[in-house]
Amino acid sequence: MKSQDTPFFGGPLDGRVLPVLLGITGHPPKTYRIPVPDADGGPPTVLVYRRVQSSRSKRLGLHQGWKYEYDPEGKQGRGPAWPWSKPEGKGDATPEPHADE
Repeated sequence: MKSQDTPFFGGPLDGRVLPVLLGITGHPPKTYRIPVPDADGGPPTVLVYRRVQSSRSKRLGLHQGWKYEYDPEGKQGRGPAWPWSKPEGKGDATPEPHADE
């Protein structure tokens, strides 16, 4: 798999550049979650970073790359982009049998 050195801004990882695995589209993931173990043995704290565009070229305005910015609230994403992409009901796409069968 391919990786790309990506800068992190804000939070505990401010100023670090880490290799991030790229997806099949060639982009890093939109959200990067880092579990940090608790010193007292409790549940780990999860640091959340969101992918943002790092810059644009001056002349043509083309995309120059990605960076991650710290999200202190760490909210979940907004869900599927299209409501019809997720099957309703029992959670599977198997159709119900007809009564006359």
